[in-house]
Amino acid sequence: MATVLYIEDDKEIGGWVKDHLERAGYRVDWLPSGERAAERVKDSDIVVLDVMLPGLDGFTVGRRLKAEAPSVPILMLSARTDVEDKLTGLQFADDYVTKPFHPDELTARIEVLLRRSDSPSRSELRVGHLRIRPQDNAVTDTRTGEDIVLTGKQYHIFMYLLKHANRILTKEQIYEAVWGEPYLEGDKTVHVHIRYLREKIELDPSAPTIVETIRGIGYRVKL
Repeated sequence: MATVLYIEDDKEIGGWVKDHLERAGYRVDWLPSGERAAERVKDSDIVVLDVMLPGLDGFTVGRRLKAEAPSVPILMLSARTDVEDKLTGLQFADDYVTKPFHPDELTARIEVLLRRSDSPSRSELRVGHLRIRPQDNAVTDTRTGEDIVLTGKQYHIFMYLLKHANRILTKEQIYEAVWGEPYLEGDKTVHVHIRYLREKIELDPSAPTIVETIRGIGYRVKL
């Protein structure tokens, strides 16, 4: 039985959605805010997250959850229909549903995301000489059989790039997804972390083939 981490402060909507999902066969862990979500996300198979929350808004909570558990899909719920809000959500979320919605649509979208996350790529990925096992938070050098020790931020950056493999991601997208904070123009944090990440995972860090630099735009991992 898949576990849905459901974050919604409206008791009426929350109760209605929780009941429907439980009838559809899901276990639902319902939180009224994002305060304790980071503790629970790793025990969940998917996150259903409302944008309008007390305290931290859903966008901030979602970025932090994606950094904490990159392999867990996130579905955003919002009454906001502006294109900019959708684009903001889809920088880190896997799907975005506007209110009002039919409960069967919500269930169908959850099923699609779970099927994607249950694909072989979730259990193991191969990139060059690396074997990545997200469920174990492990990156192994297949030439030696030894695990490569990454810092938390290095691992989250790598997993974020892998999750969006073949897409070019800007340093702003990476920073906001991994650190969960707005990017400040000129900040070199992402550049420095990727340099150290390359020293650990690339055969030749001066000519990287795993984490590519797309000049003037950002970074990409190709699968």
